[in-house]
Amino acid sequence: MSADFWAGYISGAAGILIGNPLDLIKVRLQASASASQPAPSISTHPTVTTIPYTNPFTSASSLIRGTTAPILGYGALNALLFVTYNRTSSLLNSQNPLGATSPPSLWTTWIAGAIGGLATWVVSTPTELVKCRAQISTSAATASSWGITREILRREGVRGLYFGGVVTALRDSVGYGFYFWSYEITTRLMEKKMRERVSDGRSDGVGEAVKVLLCGGVAGVATWVSIFPLDVVKTRVQTQQYQQVPLPTAAEGAALLATQEQPAARKLGAIDIARNAYRTEGAGVFFRGLGVCSLRAFIVNAAQWAVYEWIMKELDPQRKVANVKLLD
Repeated sequence: MSADFWAGYISGAAGILIGNPLDLIKVRLQASASASQPAPSISTHPTVTTIPYTNPFTSASSLIRGTTAPILGYGALNALLFVTYNRTSSLLNSQNPLGATSPPSLWTTWIAGAIGGLATWVVSTPTELVKCRAQISTSAATASSWGITREILRREGVRGLYFGGVVTALRDSVGYGFYFWSYEITTRLMEKKMRERVSDGRSDGVGEAVKVLLCGGVAGVATWVSIFPLDVVKTRVQTQQYQQVPLPTAAEGAALLATQEQPAARKLGAIDIARNAYRTEGAGVFFRGLGVCSLRAFIVNAAQWAVYEWIMKELDPQRKVANVKLLD
């Protein structure tokens, strides 16, 4: 397999391990209803359960709750993301009239990132669904990623794993477009500053490490700021708790029928979830948890890009040489 596949896979898994504690807080903040809002009345529509997030780590194992699905899924997602992005970027920039030696256009960088993000939908939707449901669980007994997956498959089949897929695909496409765009533009700015300060005697190794960490962190923050409202809606769609639609009680034999047949369940879509959240909690609900998410995004993506660039340097030395030539 290609170098960018393994670099993407390993860096994605590393990012999950590093950022899971803060991601757990973010998901619980997004999924929880405002404390100032009254509890919703019983209805046939899904309701969001208020989840306490002031003390999310009740044990050492809670620090990694919900990581099994992301480590396996997000590693594959990141591998698919980087492979698709690199191939798409090469294809788009091959038509560049300035030739292959010119830096890639920022527009083609965004488009390639968006296509890469869209390609990850097949992996990201079930991964996010299982992860979010595991993270909002208040009991370790019900927080098993495998147990949640088996229950979804038993009740809803494979289709159930892709609930919330449309809003997830939209989030990933827009988000990863800005992800690669912001990394590319900050990298160019940093490299320009580094060339201007080359006479200061700073180590190339130190400067390169600082550049990757800083640019990766900025890219992560820029990405989440651009898509956070979509992520709030996605989290609420995938973690909603729903009531069973009651059967009619007037008809003769309804009680017996109720014991034999499971009534259908109704779930709200992304638009309904967004509308209800805005109506009951205001516009601020779409930015709840953004501070925690930004901190996590900087740390995780700084580390993730560092791991990715290091592995690519080891597995594909010619890539580094090509990049240097572009800057000369």
